Amino acid sequence: MASIVTTVKNAEKLVERTMKGNDASHDAAHVWRVRDLALSLAQEEGLSSDSMEIVELAALLHDIGDYKYSRDPSEEKIVENFLEEEGVDEVKKMKILAIIKGMGFKEELAGHANGEFSPEFRVVQDADRLDAIGAVGIARCFTFGGSRNRVLHDPAIHPRSDLSKEQYMKKEEQTTVNHFHEKLLKLKDLMKTKAGQRRAERRHKFMEDFLKEFYEEWDGRA
Repeated sequence: MASIVTTVKNAEKLVERTMKGNDASHDAAHVWRVRDLALSLAQEEGLSSDSMEIVELAALLHDIGDYKYSRDPSEEKIVENFLEEEGVDEVKKMKILAIIKGMGFKEELAGHANGEFSPEFRVVQDADRLDAIGAVGIARCFTFGGSRNRVLHDPAIHPRSDLSKEQYMKKEEQTTVNHFHEKLLKLKDLMKTKAGQRRAERRHKFMEDFLKEFYEEWDGRA
């Protein structure tokens, strides 16, 4: 097997290569932030150095072949092939793939997320969700909405409640601001680590304050 340092370096190159066409809400910079957050949470949670390797690789590879940007079905195999080429230990490889497959919000909506989560899974998922909320989360949300030509806000279009996985994945007419109500404001209560919960509080509050100001300005009250 290649050394973990080499594998990490190669994973970084793979991220840059496969994600360079994405808009700034899901680009390489997002991946670097998630990796840093995940390692920081893992440290706070007291994970072992072996676990840290799984966390780092899963965080780096988590958005490759993302269905929102998928250009070709074969992209789903990119990560698996990469881990095999790098000679990553079978147990670690399976853990990394399980984290990536199960960590999306759409899986939680489908009820696939009810079960025992490995400490590595909790850390990587929390890190990804932290990057979706707070100031960076707001910036990413509007960047993504803009890339899909979504309207900012339309008071006549209400947020969808009790979303199914299928509805969530559908590209039907939706406003960017509704995404806060359909997903982002729910993430604080879905954090799976103590460290993630602590950090989510502040980011969540920032989003609430932002939305209050947004609605007041939208209505000409501010």
